[in-house]
Amino acid sequence: MEQMTNQPAETGLPASAVPDVHPEHEVGNGLTKKEAMRIRMQHMNRAEIAAMRRRHLYEKCWPVFRFLILFGLGFVILTPLLFMVSYGFRDSIDMTDPTIVWIPRHPTLRIMKETIQAMGLTRSSNNPLLNTLLLNIGCSLCQVASCAVTGYGFARFQFKGKKLLFGIVILMILVPSQIVSIPLYMTFRYFLFGAFNLIDNPLVMYLPAMTANGIRAGLMIFIFRQFFRGLPKELEDAAYLDGCGPFQTFLRVMIPNAGSSFLTVFLFSIVWYWNDYYVASSFFSNRVTISMMLKNLDTTLNVVIFKNANASVSAREKIVWLEAGCLISITPLLILYASLQKYFTEGIERSGLVG
Repeated sequence: MEQMTNQPAETGLPASAVPDVHPEHEVGNGLTKKEAMRIRMQHMNRAEIAAMRRRHLYEKCWPVFRFLILFGLGFVILTPLLFMVSYGFRDSIDMTDPTIVWIPRHPTLRIMKETIQAMGLTRSSNNPLLNTLLLNIGCSLCQVASCAVTGYGFARFQFKGKKLLFGIVILMILVPSQIVSIPLYMTFRYFLFGAFNLIDNPLVMYLPAMTANGIRAGLMIFIFRQFFRGLPKELEDAAYLDGCGPFQTFLRVMIPNAGSSFLTVFLFSIVWYWNDYYVASSFFSNRVTISMMLKNLDTTLNVVIFKNANASVSAREKIVWLEAGCLISITPLLILYASLQKYFTEGIERSGLVG
């Protein structure tokens, strides 16, 4: 037995793979981790020692690089938001003080109240917040339903022209909405051969959403297609054996298993409809939304705050109201994302868009 333990090289295994059986060399018998490592290195060749040192160096350096990368990304993302919070609650006279950077010397809620009033969020008729919520929630729900049905069809059914139609879906992702704005305007202006004029009517937003042609609908169809393709085919086969048709299978089997994907697409749709300015300004002349008011806030401030539509006010003096308007517009989205972030991340992972 003693002869066998003293000749580890005769086993045919590398020296590093043979455990040290001497009780005085076992970690826990008064040896530190560093001392135990030194004893282990005595049984290694040069290549193994070099590999172990490289791995040890990597384990030491990677946390530092990871911290620097995450800190840099966090700084780039959070700095504009911190500036919004700092500027939105300071008096305009603080902008002329070079000693003030982050913490205002004269904190106040007056700037926020004046911005809310300037954006028309307190008026009863044609309220931008109510208009945005009606368009946002309604169009998002319609778009989620229509895109889910379309994505399920592309994922599970075979039909003529499937590849061509899916290519059109990809073009919906690539082609910007500005390209089709004029044809859409003419279509809604002379709807049903001129029988109806839908301009400045909420239907100009609802109809595309109900037909899977809303804002960024191509990406949402793609997300649903990827998700439904990842579900087991046996789920549908079992439903067909129980007497369910394709539509019943979709309602009773596929939708309950696609909750995270539905939530992901709903959040995407909410964000894009909330931030949309181009489509809304193209079809609405009297109805205003949050994004439209934010776009025209510079001009509105001249009328409401400075009482002169042609006032020449420097951007440095006006920036506190502009930053307050930006903060007001993104606050609902931040609250929504913070509440549903866990399910949103799960939906992205299960949709097949990452990994």
